[in-house]
Amino acid sequence: MEDDKIRFQNLIVPNLADAFALARWITGDRADAEDILQEASIRAYRGISGFAGGSARAWLLTIVRRTAYSWLGKNRVPMLVSVDDLDAKEREEAERGGNTLGTESETPEAELISRADAARLESAIASLPLEFREALVLRDVQGLNYREISEVMATPIGTVMSRIARSRRRLIALLVDQP
Repeated sequence: MEDDKIRFQNLIVPNLADAFALARWITGDRADAEDILQEASIRAYRGISGFAGGSARAWLLTIVRRTAYSWLGKNRVPMLVSVDDLDAKEREEAERGGNTLGTESETPEAELISRADAARLESAIASLPLEFREALVLRDVQGLNYREISEVMATPIGTVMSRIARSRRRLIALLVDQP
């Protein structure tokens, strides 16, 4: 039992932010993602003794994905998809972590344009069909390789590569068409 706690702490806890991000991208709702992450964490803790090695991150994201689809099947009308925006704290963290220009040198106008671009990109990603959005997020946001995405999605690598390529093309088309 104590070994399970240590394994969970070492293998799962460091990946919880990525797990939450995936749940949020799948559901489009922060509160739903929190519920899913809680359930997925319980499932991961119960199954940690059976984890045979490999990528703990991919293993956890697989659990999150399955939990999310199970949860959505029970709690949502199939075609209902809600999209909520990042809250202020998440947006601040994303900007701090992803801004290579440095916020000190940005003008208020540049920051406003940057925020509008980020919101536009997030909206375009959210409008992609779920299987494309999921593959794109796992690759370009979470940074998983094709093999790991294939494991998480339980889909052949060729299908993963195709979905990512198609999602990128659709995303570009959406962004070009938007004013």
